[in-house]
Amino acid sequence: MLNAQISEDMPAEHGEEPYSPRQAAVLEAALALLVEGGDKGFTTARLAKAANCSKESLYKWFGDRNGLLAAMITFQASKVRVEGPLAEPPGAPVFRKQLQGFAADLLTVLAGPTSLALNRLAIGEAGREDAQLGRLLIERGRRAIEQRAMRMIEAGRRAGLIDYDNRDEAFNALYGLIVGDMHVRMLLGDSVPLIDGESAIARHAARAIDQFLRLYGTADASTATTN
Repeated sequence: MLNAQISEDMPAEHGEEPYSPRQAAVLEAALALLVEGGDKGFTTARLAKAANCSKESLYKWFGDRNGLLAAMITFQASKVRVEGPLAEPPGAPVFRKQLQGFAADLLTVLAGPTSLALNRLAIGEAGREDAQLGRLLIERGRRAIEQRAMRMIEAGRRAGLIDYDNRDEAFNALYGLIVGDMHVRMLLGDSVPLIDGESAIARHAARAIDQFLRLYGTADASTATTN
């Protein structure tokens, strides 16, 4: 069973922690092991063998097993990115590109076998007193992605490209337009041709962002809705 304790002083931006290429490769191997064998098949000894590294290196990089689990979820969430800096208000074309890139990354990650398997494992644990994977996925996954998106839409608002009364509602609208019921369908084993492949994901992402900008975009965002 998973027995990870989530730190109360995690950084505001999960997923922003830098991982070296070697560490990233180890985390990919760790995710593959967890997906393949579930929690019972996931041990530091098996990971060290699969990733061709020592257990000492694992402890040095990620701390104990709990820290490794948290790093795995953080790493997976970091694949949903926002292109470019968010400190300065973007121009309309840049903002649309950021939104569309975020949408494509989100769909790609959610539709991938790793995220689907992790979510299915968490659902299988739900209701157990010792269940931790679901909490990790929320804290280190969903909320990390949400915070990244919040910063992005706040930058768009500062630039005068979108307007909203409630930031949470704006994010929920963005997420809903991108994902809809597709993730639930995929978790249940359904095929979703709408996002089957990179080109299909790109088309759906563009449509979702067009719809979002119709709802929240200002006149200054007009150039952001053109293809």
